[in-house]
Amino acid sequence: MSWDWEKLKTQQQKKGELPPQLEDLFKKFNQFKMPGGFSIIVVLVVLALLLGSTMFYTVAVDEVGVVQRFGRYVRQTNPGLNFKLPMGIERVTNVKVRRIYKEEFGFETLRVEGGNTRVPRGSDENSTSLMLTGDLNVAVVPWIVQYRVKDPYNYLFKVENVTQLLRDMSESSMRLVVGDRSINEVISKREEIAQESKAVLQKELDQAETGIHVETIEMKRTNVPGPVQPSFNEVNQATQDREKLIYEAREEYNKVIPSARGEKDQIIKGAEGYKLERVNRAQGDAARFKSLYAEYQKAPEVTRRRLYLESMKTVLPNMGEKYIVDEGQKNLLPLLNLGRKEGQ
Repeated sequence: MSWDWEKLKTQQQKKGELPPQLEDLFKKFNQFKMPGGFSIIVVLVVLALLLGSTMFYTVAVDEVGVVQRFGRYVRQTNPGLNFKLPMGIERVTNVKVRRIYKEEFGFETLRVEGGNTRVPRGSDENSTSLMLTGDLNVAVVPWIVQYRVKDPYNYLFKVENVTQLLRDMSESSMRLVVGDRSINEVISKREEIAQESKAVLQKELDQAETGIHVETIEMKRTNVPGPVQPSFNEVNQATQDREKLIYEAREEYNKVIPSARGEKDQIIKGAEGYKLERVNRAQGDAARFKSLYAEYQKAPEVTRRRLYLESMKTVLPNMGEKYIVDEGQKNLLPLLNLGRKEGQ
C-alpha cells in the first residue's frame, strides 16, 4: 500500500505532532557532549584497536599455534595468519616443532670469536659425566642429546618442567647402559652405546608423555678421570703386552698344529692304504687258492703234478750246480770232478 505523506503530515499538524526533521537530528547530535570529552573517545578508539589487533596472529612455517581459552586447551593452528578471540579470552603459544634443540651433559659450549669452545661445567655437572662401568671402573662420559617437539599438547601441558625431566631421564638412561659395559667398551664402542641409550631414553619419554622425539645422542670423547689416567695407561700397556704374547703364541700354534695334523693325516692315509693293499692281496690269494682247489677237485692227479712241476721250476734255478745220478750208477767218485776246471 502506498503512503499519502501529505495526508499524514496534515493529520499530524492537526494533532500538533510533526515528525523529526533531519536538520533537527544534526543539531541535537552536535549539541550532545560525552562525559570526559574528546579524551574518552580517544581511549575507546585505542581500546578497540588493541582488541582488534589481539584477534589476529601469525604462526611461522616451523611452528604450531596452541590456542587456550581461559587457560584451557581448545585447538592447534597451522602456519600462516590466524584468527582468535580477543585478549583475555583466548591466548596463543607458538611451539617450534621443526627446530632441533640440544642438551649438553658433562661440558658446556661457549661461543667465542673464531669458533666454539667446550669447557667442563661446574662440579655438579662434572658428577653427571662421572659414571661407574660394569667392571667397577670410573669413566668420564660426556654426551649431547638432540631433540625436537613432536606433540605440542603433551610438551606444554603434561609435564611441568620438560627440560629438566629430559636431563634427568637422559642421565638415567646413559648410566643404565654404561653400567652394563666394561671400561674398554665404553671408550671404544661409543656409537653402540649412543644408539642403545637413545632407545632407552625415547621409551621413557614416551611413557612420561613429554611430546619429545630424540633425534640423536652424540657421544663425545670418553676417558677416565685425570688422577687415575697414569694407572689406566699402565693397565692398557699390560693388556697390550698380554695380547701381543697371546698373538705370538697363537701364531706359533697355527704353524705347529697344522703341520702335525698334516703328518697325522699322512700317516693315517698311509696306514689305510697299506691295510687296503694287504686286505686286497689276501683276498686275491684266497680267491686264487679257491680257484686252484676247485680245479684240483676236478683232476687231482693232473693238478698235483702241475703244482710239483711249477714248484720245481721255482726251486731248481736257485740250487746252483746239480748232479743227476742214474739209478744204476754204483760208484760216485768219478763224478765228483765233473764241475772242476783244469788247475783246480
